[in-house]
Amino acid sequence: MTRALVLFAHPCAESFSAALHARVIDTLTARGWQVDDCDLNAEGFNPVLTEQERRGYHDVGPNLVPVQPYVDRIRAAQALVLVFPVWNFGYPAILKGFFDRVFVPGVSFRLEQGRVRPNLTHIRKLAAVTTYGGTRLRALLAGDPPRHVVKRALWHVTRPTKLRYIALYDMNRASDARRAAFLARVTKEMEQF
Repeated sequence: MTRALVLFAHPCAESFSAALHARVIDTLTARGWQVDDCDLNAEGFNPVLTEQERRGYHDVGPNLVPVQPYVDRIRAAQALVLVFPVWNFGYPAILKGFFDRVFVPGVSFRLEQGRVRPNLTHIRKLAAVTTYGGTRLRALLAGDPPRHVVKRALWHVTRPTKLRYIALYDMNRASDARRAAFLARVTKEMEQF
């Protein structure tokens, strides 16, 4: 049985992101996966890296203490699925803060002679399900940071055998039919993930 950690980052239960989140959870659960549903907003995750945490960032062991429950959850996962909207060409602050506070030395990477080495290689599958307010061209012109973080930085620390980046662009003008088609695509992708 595959164990997946699903990180969800949207504060509104009525949002399209919430519908995508529910679809991911339902599809993976229907496949018989063990799903750890981590709704960062509902759990009250604090995204702010404190001065004390930053000063102890490289002290492997003590740096885990403030976020140990989340470290345990990521270490137990074999798959990681992110569900989030792209805001201002980036992640919602709560998801960015999760990476800042939880993906620390000794968790997502280890430093060997100043070089970053992957430390989450037990995560064999990595996916992102997201929406952009603007068009794909607009995202490309801005460099599309969320896509690159998933496909480069997160890929580097996990080295998955399967990687999917599933995005709905131009969400601000998406019709009901287009949103429904995207939900169907997410279902299909999660069935094959």
